[in-house]
Amino acid sequence: MRIAPLLCLAALLVTSASEAATRYTIKNRRIEPRQTLAQALHDAQLPDAQVTAVIAALEGVFDFRKSRVGDQFRLVIRDGELDFFDYRQSMVDEWQVRRDGEKYVGSKRAIEVEKQVSVVTLDINSSLYEAAIEAGEDPAIGMVLADVFAWDIDFYRDVRKGDRARALVEKFVSKGRVLRYGEVLAATYAGGLVGNKEVFRYVLPDGQPNYFTKEGASAKKTFLKSPLKYAHVTSKFGSRFHPVLKYLKAHNGVDYGTPIGTPVWAVADGTVTQAGYAGAAGNMVVIRHANGFETQYMHLSRFGDGVRAGARVRQKQVIAYSGNTGRSTGPHLHFGLKRNGGYTNPLNQVFPRADPLPKQLLPDFLAKAQELSSQMEAVSVAAVAGQAANAPVAATQP
Repeated sequence: MRIAPLLCLAALLVTSASEAATRYTIKNRRIEPRQTLAQALHDAQLPDAQVTAVIAALEGVFDFRKSRVGDQFRLVIRDGELDFFDYRQSMVDEWQVRRDGEKYVGSKRAIEVEKQVSVVTLDINSSLYEAAIEAGEDPAIGMVLADVFAWDIDFYRDVRKGDRARALVEKFVSKGRVLRYGEVLAATYAGGLVGNKEVFRYVLPDGQPNYFTKEGASAKKTFLKSPLKYAHVTSKFGSRFHPVLKYLKAHNGVDYGTPIGTPVWAVADGTVTQAGYAGAAGNMVVIRHANGFETQYMHLSRFGDGVRAGARVRQKQVIAYSGNTGRSTGPHLHFGLKRNGGYTNPLNQVFPRADPLPKQLLPDFLAKAQELSSQMEAVSVAAVAGQAANAPVAATQP
């Protein structure tokens, strides 16, 4: 359906009693399917010469190939001549063309963005997504926390009602709105199934950040709990009635129900031994890991950049995107795990943690972890105090 344009006719602006009135017309539009910016300007009835002028002013400033359906633009026309053009993709991506005498000048608008550090508390009654909404946060915070706790918590299988997650996190804010979340500096999770987890971000001497427990043990394990940040298990490891072949068959892996195009992680460092079409498995990636382990990722829609046989991949690297290729009844990821040539259940494995902090770094880490804990507590107390101060005061009877 074509979105009806919003056409506003501004009131006449009279410069003086003796001068003629200046007429402004403002047109708001969106980029529609199969429409270029130039076509959109023509459709907004901007004269050909002015369309050419706008496009020329934006050359070298805006990459027209990145124009997307739904992008918004505004035309301000003064006495039939374009005076101002504004093109917006997001809260921080905005371009302008202004009239300067007889020419037009294009530029990217500078948007003021402020970095804040806040404590986010999520009380889980159903899911992490719903908890974020109830807390007034962007649901993206759930993905951020899933990344931090990826070695210990599967945020579909392990979450229970009554669990609580808290994080000291960077927020990038513009005009009072959160644009995105930055680094999680510290986080805790109190779970009915997984118990209490607490991690702190610490930058190692080589510049690489990592997460550690309050004692300095690595939060990182050799394998992730899941190849997806957040997805539900639709078929477990073991025998099952095959939905396509219609007979009982061993299911040598785990199926995760997830929309087509969901990023798929490598669960551990390794070497790609296969990346291509594999019949019933569809598009498949196979990775060889240390200690006789091998992982398989099937029914993919496409592969990640540089993922091919012989390529080295890192844990948490996006190696592919989920799909519905091969012998599949719907969008999902089949994840298989082999150890010494035989299939094993990925859901019941216990993998060791990575090396702890070196002893010489422990005093510095402990001091910084204590500082982050104090900061988290201070921000939480301040927030509670602010809520109390703004609470209505109950009337009392004399």
